[in-house]
Amino acid sequence: METKPTLLVLAAGMGSRYGGQKQTDEFGPSGETITDYSIYDAIRAGFGKVVFVIAPRMEEEFRSSYIKRFPDDLKVEYVLQDVKSIPEGFEVPKDRKKPWGTAHAVLMAKDVIKEPFAVINADDFYGRESYRIMHDYLVEAAPGRYSLLGFTLSKTVSKHGSVARGVCETDGEGFLTRIVERTKIFTDADRIYYEDEDGSQHDLAPDAKVSMNLFGFTPDIFSHLESQFKAYIAKNINSPKAEFFIPYVADNLIHSDEASFKVLGTPESWFGVTYQDDRPHVLAMIETLVSQGVYQTPLWK
Repeated sequence: METKPTLLVLAAGMGSRYGGQKQTDEFGPSGETITDYSIYDAIRAGFGKVVFVIAPRMEEEFRSSYIKRFPDDLKVEYVLQDVKSIPEGFEVPKDRKKPWGTAHAVLMAKDVIKEPFAVINADDFYGRESYRIMHDYLVEAAPGRYSLLGFTLSKTVSKHGSVARGVCETDGEGFLTRIVERTKIFTDADRIYYEDEDGSQHDLAPDAKVSMNLFGFTPDIFSHLESQFKAYIAKNINSPKAEFFIPYVADNLIHSDEASFKVLGTPESWFGVTYQDDRPHVLAMIETLVSQGVYQTPLWK
């Protein structure tokens, strides 16, 4: 019997730029979240289980209300991403409040995922076809042969402020050769650029491929995450803004020849919320998809 892939939803972010818990904010006509649509699409594509990574402060609401909206036959689990979850021998600084980043969030699921899995952000809409493409890759996946969905940079920026994206470079066969997490990407008229830590600005090609954290992994990734996180913490334990990102891990694995990443294309358009001003656009996009019959309402009948 074919093992169905799992969907891992990263939902522990603080939402500081949005000004609230966008993971549970309602965007659909019957109170659906963006994540509801992601899970619905993933189930239709063939995924068999959903695992959420949430912050400890979210646990009570998640367990008492949010998780109950899903069908009874859908297996749903959750794990906590706590800033205190670091390797033995290290002590978390008292002023550390920010989560340790997306790669750390994935690592938190190591005890509940034993099958190939896809990673998504809770606040990003990837589209039905994106999940089918990722599912079809994962059912044939082998250890160390990972993947990610590539989106066009110009279609993923926000006119309301900076965004973070993993900027990709690929070879002639579509395999990742380099990926760098740029945490401050801006758009200004026809220009897209990122700002470095020293304040300098560097232009980016509008058609560059970027990661929106839709990655495909096999369970062997957890051993890589553990070893890299320990090394990362040793260097960055006292940096209050340091984050252990998935692109950071991916780039290390590529350059050490420990893994490869196939960049998968998708015909779908991405949309999501970074700022409150992004909300009207997302509401309009989902309303259009519902009116076109792509989604039923209410979504979970």
